[in-house]
Amino acid sequence: MKMTIDADCHSAPMKATTKASLNIAGPLYVSILLLLGLLLGGCGPSYFLASYERDISSSTRAIETARDDAHRAAAYTKRGSAYSEKARYSRAFKLISADEYARLFGLAIKDHDQAIALDPASAEAYYSRGVAYYDRAVLEVVVNGTLVGNKATWNLWFDPAIDDFRKAIEKDPRHTQAWDRLGLSHETIGELDQAINAYTEEMAVDPKLGRARLADAYCERGNSNQKENQHDAAIADYEKSIDNGASADGCSCDPYNPLFGLYTADRRYDQGWLVVRKARNYGKWIMPDLLDRLQKESGRKN
Repeated sequence: MKMTIDADCHSAPMKATTKASLNIAGPLYVSILLLLGLLLGGCGPSYFLASYERDISSSTRAIETARDDAHRAAAYTKRGSAYSEKARYSRAFKLISADEYARLFGLAIKDHDQAIALDPASAEAYYSRGVAYYDRAVLEVVVNGTLVGNKATWNLWFDPAIDDFRKAIEKDPRHTQAWDRLGLSHETIGELDQAINAYTEEMAVDPKLGRARLADAYCERGNSNQKENQHDAAIADYEKSIDNGASADGCSCDPYNPLFGLYTADRRYDQGWLVVRKARNYGKWIMPDLLDRLQKESGRKN
């Protein structure tokens, strides 16, 4: 299973059964940060590591001076996130050993656990711990843009994140980011039905982001169905992808070309040309070979 991660293109798994519209996750995220730092003033890894250290220090002071458990929990959450980001960044750039990475991640989870113990009603506390688990899961199972291992391995790493995102949603059903990460977690490991369910719920809270996520998830499920020769199911998913505004910008999944290719194969030329017109209206790239086949078989130019 191959996938690309949302950094050079905003999270797009490569036309496989999984597409992780990851929220610029994993090593590519820190690459983007480093590039921005260089463009904005020559900042290198030390700049970002220093920012995480500042967050750790300020959070430690906040923990010591908090006036109640809710504020103390928020400070633990912030420090846990800073430990997690420092660990992820350092590992991505090979600045630390595997043991040091595990130590920092352990500190992150310890702080998140403490935050939840102090404020178990906090959706943010569960969400933040889920992000830490999610980020580590991506680092563990995505290598050079490829999803590695097997279903059992993927679930081992992603299940804690999925559980925390669900708990965050139980506390706050309108927590957009929790819905989004829940969908991304399922999508990353090929659980596209669950991802679509999560994005559908997200769309009720954040129509713009939820719609974009749905477009890609339907397209990826269409790819999966097409590979299984379930053409009717693939066509339905590609149509839903287009209806939800699929960008097909070279970074996200493209439903247009495979859809009019399937219509051509089924000799449903009117539907095929309708998809081509939609693609042209939206400025989407059309595969010359597929278009040539449609023209020849339909005896038409449009």
